[in-house]
Amino acid sequence: MKIIKNTHIQKPPAKSRGFFVYFCIMEKQTYIYGIRAVIEAIEAKETLDKVFIQKGLQGDLIKTLENLIRKQGLNTSYVPIEKLDRLAKQHNNHQGVVASISPIEFHELDPFVESVLETKEAPLFLLLDQLSDVRNFGAIIRTASCTGVDAIIIQKKGAAPVTADTIKTSAGAAFQVPIIKVDHLKDAVFHLQACGIQVVAATEKAKNDLYEVSFTGPTAIVMGSEDIGITPSILKVANAQAKLPMQGPISSLNVSVACGVFLYEAVRQRK
Repeated sequence: MKIIKNTHIQKPPAKSRGFFVYFCIMEKQTYIYGIRAVIEAIEAKETLDKVFIQKGLQGDLIKTLENLIRKQGLNTSYVPIEKLDRLAKQHNNHQGVVASISPIEFHELDPFVESVLETKEAPLFLLLDQLSDVRNFGAIIRTASCTGVDAIIIQKKGAAPVTADTIKTSAGAAFQVPIIKVDHLKDAVFHLQACGIQVVAATEKAKNDLYEVSFTGPTAIVMGSEDIGITPSILKVANAQAKLPMQGPISSLNVSVACGVFLYEAVRQRK
């Protein structure tokens, strides 16, 4: 699919299935409009980042779409029609449904981790727990690229989407750092631990500073959301917890900044 910067409407054939989908391409963000078009895109295995559905929308076709969304575990938001109108811009016939196609391909957890462990003794993974701000996400991806992170792991539901802002903030690193989507982040933690990878949770509730934790072996660092931090169930199963030493009256850092400190401490220890 061709990606262009200027906003305009196209009507190309979607793959080879014989149906047509309306696309709006806006700074590397591609949208699909219409209930049937989104259903067809899901069935065609398009990588949908998020599906926006008008609140209160009813009918047999929307029920079919919702069933497909549940089966695929897609990220969904029920929004006012005004939100859909803004997304659709000039294309008003959205029928109450707009879906965004991710500009990047996502990876599967099991085969990716296995392939990394075959080639590296001490891989470094980054798990983002319910991080929702796309610019923070982009900044973290950029730092992950600079620090040699092997992959970023996010949850399918609730995670920040990969948008034009994400890509811009990442300075293009979103195309370089592999991103893995999982149904449940806690299950990903268990899988990593079963593979011999220690999981370190970054939390202000920790007793130890990050400088007291070893990052020299196979490690996965967990960063929490901007507002509530790491999910308690993930904190409980982490191999270690670590915090940043705070000297001034402000007790926390922006999550992308905190993530950078953790990743560069791992880099320092691995020299």
